Parts: sequence; C-alpha cells; structure tokens
Amino acid sequence: MQKQWFVLHTLTGQENKAKKSIDARVMLERMEDYIGRCVIPTERVTEKKEGRKRTITRRVFPGYILCELALYDEARGVDDSGRKAIFDRTWQFLRETPGVIGFVGSDRPVPLKQAEVDAILSDKPSGAPDVPERPKIDFSVDETVKITDGAFMGLTGQVSMVDPDKGKLKVEVNIFNRKVQVDAEYWQVEKVSVQEAYEPAK
Repeated sequence: MQKQWFVLHTLTGQENKAKKSIDARVMLERMEDYIGRCVIPTERVTEKKEGRKRTITRRVFPGYILCELALYDEARGVDDSGRKAIFDRTWQFLRETPGVIGFVGSDRPVPLKQAEVDAILSDKPSGAPDVPERPKIDFSVDETVKITDGAFMGLTGQVSMVDPDKGKLKVEVNIFNRKVQVDAEYWQVEKVSVQEAYEPAK
C-alpha cells in the first residue's frame, strides 16, 4: 500500500504520548501496512543567553505530529457519499489513539508534498553567528520577510511582532493551509522587496 505523509492534530503537550501509543500499537495490531513512521518535528536552535551560547531542541509545531499513512483506498475510488474512500482500519486506529484529535483541515486531508516533508524533517542545525546585543537591521510590523534558516527556511511571510532589544520577531507564514506564527531571530530572516513579495510564482 502506498503511504503518504499527513499531519495529525493532538492535544497540546500530548504529542509524545500519541506517538508512543501509535508506535506500540502498530506492531501489536499488525498495522505495518497501514501505518508507517510517526515523528514529532523538532529543530535545533542556537540561542544566546546571559552571554553564553547554547543549542536547544524544541518542537516546531506544538500540538501536531507527522505520520506516514496508507489513508486513501485507491482501489475503491470514492465511498457512498462521493468522497475519496479511506481505509477503515487506518481511520479506526487513529480514532482510538489517546491524545489524537484528528487531521489538520478535515476528515479528507490533503497529504503533504515531499518538499514540505523534507524541509520539516531536515532538522538543520541553526549555527547562529555571533550577533551584537542590538542588531543593526530593523524590522517593522507588516513588513514582508523571507526565512533563511531553520525548518521554515524558504517561506515568506509578514512580520507580526518585533522585539528589537532581543533581536527577535514573529513571522506569520502559511503552512498546512493554516496561518502559523513562527518565532525567528533577526539573523534568520531577510527583507523582501515589494517586487519579490508580489511576483507570481513561476
């Protein structure tokens, strides 16, 4: 069966519980054909605190896990309601998983593109350069920027909050068809010209 990557919505703080439950039950219930890998996306971030630089691992999407699933039954095509047919075993398995609320979007979710999965799972170390206490570059709310480092590298969004003293900001990006607030440091983004921001994708 062909498996694709989907995003599962979990209760915040129960991501590990949901993943462990899925991993344990897959073997017990012989669901290997339907359920593949499940991961909690994390990123390594270098931060400077009290003059010391340290690298920490943090969740990229609190309240979400990624799972490789055989969800849609291509042989059946559509069900009695005219929607894409799903494997009942996969659906029931996930419904019985503690901490799992459902899929992001709807009960007929769109699988992630491979490029999105690769970007999220890359866990690229954020080797932050030494930066001055007050960065020279200034950003403003509603300004368009492009993220150049971390799990969201390559995405463009609008600045929603700026903390010039700490050199940090929040950027609103569109991922999984949802608007998500991303924390970033000044050195992780670059300004985008008006022409670039509105230039249609080729």
